[in-house]
Amino acid sequence: MARHIAESDGVVVIGLGRFGKSLALELESDGVEVLGIDRDERLVQSMAGRLTHVVAADSTDVEALRQLSVQDFSRAVIAIGNNLEASVLTAFALKKLAVPHIWAKATSASMKEILTEIGVGHVVRPEHDMGRRVAHLVRGKLIDYIEFDDGYAIVKTTPPKEIQGKTLKEAGVRSKWGVTIVGTKAHGQDFTYATPDTVIDPQGLIIVSGDRRKVEAFSNTD
Repeated sequence: MARHIAESDGVVVIGLGRFGKSLALELESDGVEVLGIDRDERLVQSMAGRLTHVVAADSTDVEALRQLSVQDFSRAVIAIGNNLEASVLTAFALKKLAVPHIWAKATSASMKEILTEIGVGHVVRPEHDMGRRVAHLVRGKLIDYIEFDDGYAIVKTTPPKEIQGKTLKEAGVRSKWGVTIVGTKAHGQDFTYATPDTVIDPQGLIIVSGDRRKVEAFSNTD
């Protein structure tokens, strides 16, 4: 079952406390299959009807993770609480299983520094990075995501195929999707303010602003 989730480009979420639960549910609501793991049986049981796949296991045990086919996943998030030792040991276990993209929750600047030093590629601070934002970043569609209280969002992302190689005027982004491309970055160059004549570089990046739902819909276009 876990291998099937991995093959569908699913995500492993380890630790189902407040942050891990929020992230896992956000991912599933976006159509991403999730394998939720926690050593606390009560937490696992509480999520049994809310996550499609959830198991109780010790994430610091490499063999336990191997039996769950965690090595077949390309993305894993360590959302363990304040337990630095468990987070570090879990990170080592995931690295031993050669999981390519590892994300981890840090509850302090020093914890973030330690996790970064041992090779965790993406470390997030829950008080700064809410579940929705991290869900977008883990999915890989968005490079950065900021949401404001009024439902307005600004994202940095790769341009959808439909607008690549076109000028902003030709692409008609605002009329078609209801969002605004405010800046572009051609490959190897700095970000610049977008104009109607700006050509969207297929290998570049764009900054998009607008209503959160419209921004998300545009960013998921392909």
